[in-house]
Amino acid sequence: MGTKTTLDNDLEILLPKLYRVILLNDDYTTFDFVIEILKSVFNKTEEEAINLTLKVDREGSATVGVYPYEIAEMKVNKVHSLARSAGYPLRARIEEV
Repeated sequence: MGTKTTLDNDLEILLPKLYRVILLNDDYTTFDFVIEILKSVFNKTEEEAINLTLKVDREGSATVGVYPYEIAEMKVNKVHSLARSAGYPLRARIEEV
């Protein structure tokens, strides 16, 4: 379910499992659109967004963030929604860390 962490006073906190959000390459989505997605959905800087976009292009995919499941799912849904609205097939997926 999660990772247990014991504090100094023997209290245990259950930390949520984390999930990678992976952006997938396609032949149609523009670099500019992917960069904007990375900046707006994943709060990346311009430089980070450019580097991640290049990695997706070269390697076929890239991890763009690590989050608890609900947040990862929300970000993937946002990517898909924005891409469809703009007419692009951009996809992302979730993978357990």
